[in-house]
Amino acid sequence: MVSAKLFALAALAAVASASPCKPPVLTLPSTGGTSDLAAPPANDVVKRIAIGHGIQNYTCNSALSPTASATGALAVLYDATPLYPGTPKTGLKQAAWDTLPSTALWGSPLPLNLAVPGGYAANETNPFPAPADLVLGNMAPIKFLGHHYFAADTTPTFDLSAIGLKASVLKNDTRPAPATADKGILGTGAVAWVLLRDPGLGRSIGIDTVYRVVVAGGAAQPCSVTGDGHFSVPYATFYWFYGPK
Repeated sequence: MVSAKLFALAALAAVASASPCKPPVLTLPSTGGTSDLAAPPANDVVKRIAIGHGIQNYTCNSALSPTASATGALAVLYDATPLYPGTPKTGLKQAAWDTLPSTALWGSPLPLNLAVPGGYAANETNPFPAPADLVLGNMAPIKFLGHHYFAADTTPTFDLSAIGLKASVLKNDTRPAPATADKGILGTGAVAWVLLRDPGLGRSIGIDTVYRVVVAGGAAQPCSVTGDGHFSVPYATFYWFYGPK
């Protein structure tokens, strides 16, 4: 298992890249597999790139299935857009950018109110603490952007409250995480890369497409390990948010 110290070093080594003129072209990462997630709508632009740090939730019921069922996620979102490589004055070197989700996963505590100290499950009635920026090593704090949660009707929701944008979306496509992906704190593997789209119910504000890419951790433990019931697995990832120009 990769130590938290190694990923903290990635943050410490993150030196701003020099690009005094035009801003960079923001390009979705590739899984490196035979195919990637579909491209965003032609007229859309990147609204934000966020680091999401939180938990994937699961349930095991051995009477129904030997494998865990996904039951949603909770994460705090931080605005990583200014850190994209090539951004004048604030952009990271590519290697530091590429490992940013892993750096967050290993280098900072879960930004949630936990049900049990030292555990991973969040408090069910009050999962999110007061908004705060993300601090990683000697980097400048990464600004709080909002929250990711599943609505009462199990719809994935991204509330970018700091900038007044919101996405209420449904899973549209997935691709397995690369074999080299960070397997996470529990060593269970990285959850899939996902494309989510707005289904047109009028709940989103300024965002119609979301990508979950470069995931670290989050895959379920075997039910033979957890037993029946609910459990959570820490993860961190990039979320790319697209919307109309």
